[in-house]
Amino acid sequence: MLDTIAPRFCPVCGSRLTVSEQGICSLCYRHLPRTFFWQHPEDNIMARLFWGRMDIERAAALFFFESGSEVAGIVYNMKYHDQPELAQVMGRMMASELSLSGFFHGIDMLVPVPLARKRERQRGYNQSFCIAEGIREATGLPVASRVVRRTAFEKSQTRMSRWERQENVEGVFTLEKPEAVAGKHVLIVDDVVTTGATTLACGSELQKADGTKVSIISLAFTKGI
Repeated sequence: MLDTIAPRFCPVCGSRLTVSEQGICSLCYRHLPRTFFWQHPEDNIMARLFWGRMDIERAAALFFFESGSEVAGIVYNMKYHDQPELAQVMGRMMASELSLSGFFHGIDMLVPVPLARKRERQRGYNQSFCIAEGIREATGLPVASRVVRRTAFEKSQTRMSRWERQENVEGVFTLEKPEAVAGKHVLIVDDVVTTGATTLACGSELQKADGTKVSIISLAFTKGI
């Protein structure tokens, strides 16, 4: 009845979703460009971004991201078109797919990359938290959303170089509950990893707690940066 009154449409191809389809249509989901990083989570081009910069256990993204692509359309809808439910659906789909490889084995908790309070108020939600909630639904792993706080409202990084991105996020995170992550294996959840600067800043703060191990997951990874 709800689908009749308020039909839902795929953000990729624009076709009407069936009753059983969530977020995007099944045809588009099958054809989106997968990274397959989860087949080698300790050694892939995303994991290598952090080598020599931060100790990580594993890293993976579901899709490749390119400006103007279908994946970019999904991300933009999640972030700027008031579709937190789409982020949650994508998190659930991603977790279901990566679970088959054992990617989540040994993970203790999910930590979504926080937004600054001003930006979260403007947007109404944190898309990384919504992705983490979708992962939680599929895996049962708890979401620890108040462990790290973002202390600054930094500039958009869309047009920044690798080095500008790194400078833009230096010192913007504060570890507020070290006891919650000490000795734990934490999975940082982000929407898109490009240079890894934001994830690096968040992960480095988490590792200030004794014995904290860090892994990384994102919906998408930007090629060619």
